[in-house]
Amino acid sequence: MTDPFPDPSTGGGSTRADVFLTYLDFFRGGLVQKVESLSETERRTSRLPSGWTPLELLKHLTYVELRWFEWGFAGQECADPWGDDKDGRWYVAPDETLADLVGALEKQADYTRFLVSSTDLERRGTPGPRWDGQRPATLERVLFHVMQEYARHLGHLDIVVELAGGPLGESI
Repeated sequence: MTDPFPDPSTGGGSTRADVFLTYLDFFRGGLVQKVESLSETERRTSRLPSGWTPLELLKHLTYVELRWFEWGFAGQECADPWGDDKDGRWYVAPDETLADLVGALEKQADYTRFLVSSTDLERRGTPGPRWDGQRPATLERVLFHVMQEYARHLGHLDIVVELAGGPLGESI
């Protein structure tokens, strides 16, 4: 079961960075639990006209963090920042397992936690290809963007899990 949804009145920490990290950890935990609640067949099957699968969503959100924090904000070299995409859509190879994908998400989460906890939220990112010639955003803006990605996609996943007969709600 995931931790309870962070209470806005207590915030999840003493700093803005702590609050962001608390919410991101909650969203990541919910993502993993919802995907784990599905059978292997349901994890690899789409129930939506757009065609994405729960495993593809999990991999996509891992790459969202990679693109925005590591490759984008920090300006680090990444072999394939768009590794969740094949032929214009999200992709998980048949030999990629849930354990592999969760491990990759956890590794990326460790990087995100380190970056956010050691960087001023007002600092601007490193200029590079992520910004496509535009002025890099502050870390706080990047965090807002990534949080909305998680929140939006977890809403999508809630519907998919419900259609598959899985558990409902924030905590399972």
